[in-house]
Amino acid sequence: MNLSLLHKGFSILLALLVLVSTLSLSIEKHFCAGVLVDVAVFTEIDHCCGDVKNESLNVTKKSCCENEIDIVEGQDDLSIKVSEDLDTIQKQVLLAYLYTYGQLYESLPKLIIPHKDYSPPLLTEDIQVLDETYLI
Repeated sequence: MNLSLLHKGFSILLALLVLVSTLSLSIEKHFCAGVLVDVAVFTEIDHCCGDVKNESLNVTKKSCCENEIDIVEGQDDLSIKVSEDLDTIQKQVLLAYLYTYGQLYESLPKLIIPHKDYSPPLLTEDIQVLDETYLI
């Protein structure tokens, strides 16, 4: 039973490893005056300031805030081997493995149980009392 639980746990761990290795995400950071204000992984960041535009003077004042985006790219080149990609020796080893693996799980012949229909004789007297043999 422990081996079964260990096997299931290891399978789940490997599935999560494949999932995490193919996951790609972007981390957005918002700085105001050089101080980190907001970090967002799956949502948009909150901007505390923006470009201020003065309409009367046609002058745009640049804000003191800046945004930084870090992109973590996952593995995109997962490939699945097909039988055409294998060379001759690998095909022979695979065929031998599949043949022997298939032979492991053939059904067993039906076992013959000789005393399956045997019914014990009817007891007319208690033999333990007659022989005065008691189990303590």
